[in-house]
Amino acid sequence: MHTIQVQTEGREQLVDITARVEEVLVDADVDEGACVLWSEHTTAALTVNESADPDVARDIEAWLSEHAPEGGAYRHREGNADSHIKTSLVGPGLTLIVSDGRLVLGRWQGVFLCEFDGPRSRRVRVQVLSSP
Repeated sequence: MHTIQVQTEGREQLVDITARVEEVLVDADVDEGACVLWSEHTTAALTVNESADPDVARDIEAWLSEHAPEGGAYRHREGNADSHIKTSLVGPGLTLIVSDGRLVLGRWQGVFLCEFDGPRSRRVRVQVLSSP
């Protein structure tokens, strides 16, 4: 298993980690299989979405902030209940197909760490599985 460290810069931020995941694939030397990604945090998630236009990430951040606003009437006393809700909506893990030693992604797709309670140092665990 590998660990990718990601330092985020804002309270809410989508960080493209595609190249870093692909570096793990090179080290794993797996031609065909799967790549499992897991965020070890309750206030950071993982997703696949468009990576060509940064406005897409900003639109996702804005929509989530509108629907789970910071400072809402939440019972959680730490002040980051919105971050937990956003993580639950997006999800902490991904399973991606590996073919010819690369992630199978569409032309515009990228892998993102979604920070909802930063800035922080985050860990994404990566397990590469080989097909029999």
